[in-house]
Amino acid sequence: MPTPAGDFFVEVLGADHRRSGFDCGHDALNRYLQTQARQEMARDAAVVYVLVPADQPARIAGYYSLSSTAVRLSDWPDATRKRLPRYPLVPATLIGRLAVDRAHRGLRLGERLLIDALRRSLAASQSVASVAVIVEAKDAAGAAFYARYGFVSFPDQPLRLFLPMKTIAQVARP
Repeated sequence: MPTPAGDFFVEVLGADHRRSGFDCGHDALNRYLQTQARQEMARDAAVVYVLVPADQPARIAGYYSLSSTAVRLSDWPDATRKRLPRYPLVPATLIGRLAVDRAHRGLRLGERLLIDALRRSLAASQSVASVAVIVEAKDAAGAAFYARYGFVSFPDQPLRLFLPMKTIAQVARP
């Protein structure tokens, strides 16, 4: 069932979505959507969600991917580590990719995609444990985008950020 986002809908990537015309300005993110996303879904490695205009449901205005991940306990910042279980690996949810087509910039669609991803991650964490959402920004501008929403960098890894699920539960409920 698609999730409304203004004049857009968020839904799982399907065969009817036109991936070839997507251009966010980053070759790696374009290539992922155009050539890898459906393969990763078929292999159960990620689920890719697309944001489509209500009046052009085959056109992709933006997308993100979600998958499970685990982070070594020693990688977390000290203050966070103290509140985590003492397992070698701590479960988390990964937003592997998030991008908006250039033609749709300035509409805050990146924010809409991020909020949708956080809400889905929170809902999934009620069935499959996850202590945080992790992102790996492509560059400093990407890291700054996530930081505006409360994400915190891992020590010595400024482009790898996280947002605790407890924080998401407080701010991202519909």
